[in-house]
Amino acid sequence: MKLWDDRRCELGEGILRHPGLDRVFWLDILGRRLLARDADGTGPADWAMPEIVSALGWIDDATLFLAGETGFWSFALGTGEPTKLVDLEADDPGTRSNDGRADPMGGFWMGTMGLGAEGGRGAFYRYYRGEVRKLYAPASIPNGLCFSPDGAWAYMADSAAATVWRVRLDRAGWPSLKREPFLDLRAAGLAPDGAVTDAEGNLWIAQWGASRVAVHAPDGRFLRAASVPAPHVTCPCFAGEGRLLVTTATQGMDPVALQAMPGAGMVWKLDVTGRGRDEPRVVIA
Repeated sequence: MKLWDDRRCELGEGILRHPGLDRVFWLDILGRRLLARDADGTGPADWAMPEIVSALGWIDDATLFLAGETGFWSFALGTGEPTKLVDLEADDPGTRSNDGRADPMGGFWMGTMGLGAEGGRGAFYRYYRGEVRKLYAPASIPNGLCFSPDGAWAYMADSAAATVWRVRLDRAGWPSLKREPFLDLRAAGLAPDGAVTDAEGNLWIAQWGASRVAVHAPDGRFLRAASVPAPHVTCPCFAGEGRLLVTTATQGMDPVALQAMPGAGMVWKLDVTGRGRDEPRVVIA
């Protein structure tokens, strides 16, 4: 594990490699910042966000898709200008967006949660060509949204429930059956956070408070785990052949804890054997 970007985030999240630009973007949710640099580690950039933004997608080579506390936005990279596409829970000042990811059909899934992580304040939603539907509720700390390589399955987690579920998708990307438990981490005392699948369908999932990313086979079997020099590991991202980037957070850490783990809140790079896949684009119309 090597340090890849030393800009410290209170709550680093939503890391994404834009396949057309070969550029990596991620967020400091609580700091209301969008950060970026090229996949080779050069060209750092930083933008202030108009509200809490927690998840990213890409629309084209000039435009990102943002999931924020009051709705979904497009973001012009050339000008740094956000444009609201559709509201989501905009009338509830007590909630914000959390984890999200584009699906293979051009949609975008996102979870919402209470600002104080109050139990049951949130829900899972899907944006698809301008339409937003609520999929599952209640949720407390929605996380782990990702998809199998063939687009047949969606995965989702609730950190507070220490559980990962999966659900079958129809051809348009909507859930077709009731979701089913995939991983039950309660006995192990592990909190699932952001996740991504590799080309073989393995699930790479960050575990908040455990200083690691765990890898599970498509049938749920635990394969291995990679240690990260930060207690709160939030989201993994494949950024080129054999390269995994991982965001971390300093949220809730006191000065003593920060001194013990000075790499907390930064982005780390791990050389891996798993083969990543390009993130699909979000279709907005």
